[in-house]
Amino acid sequence: MQSYKRRAPRCPPHCLPHDLSFIEENKHMRLTGLVVILVSMLASSIGFAAPEKLSLVDKNAAFKAAGYSLKGKKWRSECGLDDDSISYSPGIIEEVRDINGDGLLDAIIHEGGIGCYGNTGRGFSIVSKQTDSSWKMMTKNIGFVSFLKNKGVNGWPDIKISGPGFCDGVWQYDGSKYSYKCSKEQEPGGCSWIKDNTKICK
Repeated sequence: MQSYKRRAPRCPPHCLPHDLSFIEENKHMRLTGLVVILVSMLASSIGFAAPEKLSLVDKNAAFKAAGYSLKGKKWRSECGLDDDSISYSPGIIEEVRDINGDGLLDAIIHEGGIGCYGNTGRGFSIVSKQTDSSWKMMTKNIGFVSFLKNKGVNGWPDIKISGPGFCDGVWQYDGSKYSYKCSKEQEPGGCSWIKDNTKICK
């Protein structure tokens, strides 16, 4: 039975046969290239994209639509206009994307502070760019907002508003505003204080 030995990689003309450092370098380059390709494929498959940004004109209009005013170089809500406490953080645009799929950008703005938002310490506003390039307030509330799969009018997704405790509110867009729909328990009994079971999200 004839045995075979693995052949050593051929050395390129510029190196000596005993200098195999190029082999390890080549392996590293190929592995790095493979990782980059795999990451790119994964990002493409799950829809990663460069984050959207607003022009200065749209940024200013978005803040104004949310009821903010520029004080110095910081955007502040009416409540936070004179809040100089340690807990306060001025308004920032947290996310920019087309939330309802109409081809126009929307923005989520949030502001922090116990003075304005109690123990939750955070408030948010959702504003939407219109076809005439103006911006419209869609909703604002106290808490942390996340989007659900169910949709209301004009493709606007239901939103879940979280805060202290284990009972989150779910709100749905009715064509003119977001209205309370039901409450979602983070764990069994999280909304036990609600006596009307029809108000517990299924």
